[in-house]
Amino acid sequence: MTLQQLRYVVAVAEKGTISSAAESLYISQPSLTSAIKELEKEMEITIFYRTNKGVICTNEGTEFLGYARQVLEQVNLLETKYKNEQPQNPIFAVSCQHYSFAVNAFVDVIKAFDQTAYDFTLREEQTYEIIEDVRHLKSEIGILYLCDTNRKVLQKIIKNAGLKFEALYTAKPHVFISSSHPLADRKELTLADLEPYPYLSFEQGTHNSFYYSEELFSTIDRKKRIRVRDRATLFNLAIGLDGYTISSGVIDPDLNGEQIIAKPLREEEEMTIGMITLKDAILSRYGKIYKEALLKHINEDGQ
Repeated sequence: MTLQQLRYVVAVAEKGTISSAAESLYISQPSLTSAIKELEKEMEITIFYRTNKGVICTNEGTEFLGYARQVLEQVNLLETKYKNEQPQNPIFAVSCQHYSFAVNAFVDVIKAFDQTAYDFTLREEQTYEIIEDVRHLKSEIGILYLCDTNRKVLQKIIKNAGLKFEALYTAKPHVFISSSHPLADRKELTLADLEPYPYLSFEQGTHNSFYYSEELFSTIDRKKRIRVRDRATLFNLAIGLDGYTISSGVIDPDLNGEQIIAKPLREEEEMTIGMITLKDAILSRYGKIYKEALLKHINEDGQ
């Protein structure tokens, strides 16, 4: 096994096709294919499935790529320190449900390293997409929640994808409403209180099962329902239509504005917010800082 072979498999995983990876590496497709096959033979694993549309990582290939990235990052650090080379642009990606603390933690990572150049990605996405991103190494970390309603199903999906879930915070349900909402003066709310108002939720596309829902109590039938794709739209509708959504209660006024407030919901359900990663992967230095920043902002904004 060589470092070059590790670079090859990482490139193929990122590009999605042998042809695109070969072009980016300035080598021929046959040479790249041969190098990967030799590595697979030596390691006695299958890293990629070949399809007409490109390549797909196998479960064991996904795990292997997680370790390959760690090795290449350490090599880059060594070469930078001892060969006086310019470091490669660091790459880090997170996929998450629509949480302000996930955004704030991402900002902290960038500030912590103060790089002159980097290639970072933050995706606020549908639940199914988050799992797929981490599974296929598009993101190192995914952020989502489990509750009594979805726990068994999502844990099975996460496990079958070769991933693990690590709990970060257990929250009581809260209602996000505007500060001018007719119920804004209440200390706590009930589902009956909210019945006359539009229920706002994040649309889950073709995977629109309540198991993938980003909101608690998604199985309740509601007369007024609006589905959106982004957080800004949801909050604008909450302000303009006296709508509401149900979430963790962890909210940042600096990011979401003082017009959105959180009120406790008088229900017994809880949501466990956590991060998903490859099952046996070791977090990169960016991943470790991100996890620390997540815990910091959850504790600060959840008070």
